Amino acid sequence: MNESAARNVLLLRAVETTPNSGWTDEDRAWASRAAAEVEGASAPLERIVARRAELAVERLASRDRNVTRALRAFAWRPWVGAAIAVFAFAAGIAIDVIGPAQRVNLLAPPLAALLAWNAALYLLIAVRGALGLFSARARALGPLARAFARVLQRQAPPAASAPLAAFLADWARASAPLAAARVGRVLHVAAIAFALGLLAGLYVRGLALEYRAGWESTFLDAAAVHAVLSALFAPAAALTGIALPEPAAFEALRFSAAGGVNAAPWLHLIATTVALFVLAPRLLLALGDRWVEARWTRRFPLRLDDPYFREMARALRDEPARVRVAPYGVALSPQATLNLNALVAQALGARTALAVAPATAFGDEDDVDANALAADATLVVPLFAAIATPEPENHGAFVDRLAAASAAQVVALIDESDFRRRFGSGDRIEERRTLWRNALTERRVPALFVDLEQPDLAAAEAALRAAVR
Repeated sequence: MNESAARNVLLLRAVETTPNSGWTDEDRAWASRAAAEVEGASAPLERIVARRAELAVERLASRDRNVTRALRAFAWRPWVGAAIAVFAFAAGIAIDVIGPAQRVNLLAPPLAALLAWNAALYLLIAVRGALGLFSARARALGPLARAFARVLQRQAPPAASAPLAAFLADWARASAPLAAARVGRVLHVAAIAFALGLLAGLYVRGLALEYRAGWESTFLDAAAVHAVLSALFAPAAALTGIALPEPAAFEALRFSAAGGVNAAPWLHLIATTVALFVLAPRLLLALGDRWVEARWTRRFPLRLDDPYFREMARALRDEPARVRVAPYGVALSPQATLNLNALVAQALGARTALAVAPATAFGDEDDVDANALAADATLVVPLFAAIATPEPENHGAFVDRLAAASAAQVVALIDESDFRRRFGSGDRIEERRTLWRNALTERRVPALFVDLEQPDLAAAEAALRAAVR
């Protein structure tokens, strides 16, 4: 899918994975059905996902104009790069790098700062590239690029809902490499335009003014100056055929001796040096970033293997969900088992295949066959008793083993029946929920709290549906 389609997909995912977003089950079913009708039920998942998101975003935008504003916040505007390049070129022309004295000091040539800046930049790019092989942080946007990206991207609407805020964060992460390439290309083109502007201004002023070239130094003699300039301008001299004066002639180039010479040959050498060490490398870097940008724009590498997309693929293929419940330190009564079956059927569909594994005793988490427990599951549910205090080395380790054994989503179910029977439903149950929620949040596992002996099936169903989206 292309960049625009990926943006739509992530927006819809944010809406469908946020509780109380206003996007109903009927809306979801309509989007899936319409996408399958347009693309064909046998079409690749990527195409159906993209079409479904496109249709859904149209419906969402008709209900909330902030949806359109959120999408536009990250939509690239090609005119921005062109405008920045034009401004950079104009700024280069406006700057008089030689000044009113009209003297070109060959030991401090007028574009030396430009060359030094670009040399430092090339070194930084090389270092960041080397570090990027080992560190994801080093591959992120640099400080200048980050500042530029913030300027280009509009802020989210002030009244943005939770789904839109989640989308903006998701898209910023997913599109970071594209943003880096895009911002890098704009900055490289701007640097080229600025350098061209400096050179253009230099030559235009040279039509009406005579620039004099020479040198002066407290510590260097003519021989040393010849050696320095021969090394600096050797590539430009070889390319243009402009020969540098002999060492003896450099004495006459002292400003104190003869006021210098006509600067035209030296300006040609300076301009050629800028072309070799600024324009050419920057052009290559800009082309490289443009290639990355074009590749990501046409084929955005959005992974479709997380639980949200796997569940969508299952629903599109009309396959029943396969739920594996793994009790830990808790034994389900027959009534609790019946209520659990009813809850899963109402939340995930009557065709859902539910299997409850034998209970794992407290402390035996290292001996459990997690692969067998989670085999072929679309949803893995570790089941705990709220009356137990969550222990990272026990309950946490059990969750970790299940999560590592399966690519399916993991949602923890906390049975509150014994806790409510002993302590009632006051503040203590909220305190215990907080303990469990904090322990599971560290592992990025949603927690679902249900009294399996006397459940509020409607509330539990809504909570389970929200957790698995």
